Amino acid sequence: MVTFITRRLIVSILLLLGAAFIMYQLTALAGDPLEEFYQSRLPNKAQLIAARTEALQLNVPAPLRFFLWLGGAAKCLIPFANSCDLGLTAQGQKVTDLLPMAMGSTLQLVTAATVLAIAIGITFGIVSALRQYTTFDFVMTFVSFLLYSLPSFWVGILLKEFIAIKFNDFLGDPQLGPIWIAVIAIVIGLLWVGLIGGEWRRRVSVFIVSALATAAVLVYFSITDWFLHPNIGPVFMLIMSAGIGLVLTAMLAGIRNRRVMLVAAIQVVITMICYFALQSLLDISSIYTLLILGLVTLVVGLVSGYLVGGQDRGLNMRVGALTALLSAALILVDRLMQSWPQFLGQSSINGRPIATVGSQTPGLTGDIWMHGLDSFTHLLLPTLTLMLIGFAGYTRFSRAGMLDVLNQDYIRTARAKGMPERVVIVRHAFRNSLIPIATIVASDFGALLGGAIITEQVFAFSGMGNLFQVGLRLPDPNPVMGYFVVVAVMVVVFNFIADMTYSALDPRVRTRG
Repeated sequence: MVTFITRRLIVSILLLLGAAFIMYQLTALAGDPLEEFYQSRLPNKAQLIAARTEALQLNVPAPLRFFLWLGGAAKCLIPFANSCDLGLTAQGQKVTDLLPMAMGSTLQLVTAATVLAIAIGITFGIVSALRQYTTFDFVMTFVSFLLYSLPSFWVGILLKEFIAIKFNDFLGDPQLGPIWIAVIAIVIGLLWVGLIGGEWRRRVSVFIVSALATAAVLVYFSITDWFLHPNIGPVFMLIMSAGIGLVLTAMLAGIRNRRVMLVAAIQVVITMICYFALQSLLDISSIYTLLILGLVTLVVGLVSGYLVGGQDRGLNMRVGALTALLSAALILVDRLMQSWPQFLGQSSINGRPIATVGSQTPGLTGDIWMHGLDSFTHLLLPTLTLMLIGFAGYTRFSRAGMLDVLNQDYIRTARAKGMPERVVIVRHAFRNSLIPIATIVASDFGALLGGAIITEQVFAFSGMGNLFQVGLRLPDPNPVMGYFVVVAVMVVVFNFIADMTYSALDPRVRTRG
């Protein structure tokens, strides 16, 4: 293990140095940073030229300038020294002062998009593989290829028009007509039919139940003015948390495993108690309070799974922790919804909450829930843009990986032994189908950081993309290199994590030298 890690670190450092040198030279030779001053008639023209020359060290040849920059960047490796120096921008600002805010915004955007794309894409890809050559499979294939072929800026423009503008207009009179209710109910019914499958009688039953349930919920939303005063409420909280526990139990252990079912039921009961008991605490909460509550939730889920006992305590603990965390997330979502009317009433929002530009609303006042809603409404469209494109790739790769695994001899052997289909899929096929996905996740995360440049431009999102474009337009190598350092380090780190994931997913992979 030590030899493997050392070898990978040495190779990664050499790659970073070579790529950094090439990037610096290309940026430095892309144009003249002083060109804007040559035709200027300002009286202090000479002083401006001298100041920029000194700030960017333009009197030093580009190859030597790179090593000066590298010497400052190397100081970033010294812990607690606070001596990191990535140079100055053309405006005299330190790149190290600009990077944290830009990096935080972009990582927030990219992380949310990547997690959602992975979770949704793998889910639909595996279901598509299990329903091979069915209508659901054909529809998912068409949708994934369509999304994969669309450029990110075009997807962003479509989302601006049909989600932001249309939904903001809809909030002026949030009533769903019978036609819209019927269309949405039919679409949801068909989606559930595709996910569950089975013989035609089962499909008809699933379609009728899901369509009628969807229609009833939409009618309830219209009657109660839910879109202006949303909430989950205790009834839906009980139904949704119980559904989470049931689905996790069915997937990971099987419905007949009574101990795991008991663990999930305990988490549902605790969730309902906390839903009523924590409302006053959530009203005065901060981000640190929520982190502490999240840690307590995780511990409660693990401990309850351990105390229930049985032959497989690890399985009990996993189901308990996942059920507790996901159910706790519902409580936080409900609390966010409770702040929605107050958020809409803000003069800076003006009744149009879904933002099309920027990362925050200027002049917005309020508690953590108000600012949370503001961040959500600003991140929604750019996150959806990146998620839809990533979803398309993960769907195709997970489908292909699952189909390949299902044709392996050990899967046929497991079925021949009489193992339940759930065990064959979840414990054998699913784990092995994730091996190629691990490589894609590692490369896609770095690619998303680079691809977010276009998305950030479409939504005027101040992140790493904006920093890169400002530096490239001048050109100014220092902010470009700041962008490069973050992207390159992320790619190297996630590829290293992917190698570690291989050994966890596939026992045949060894990390010894």
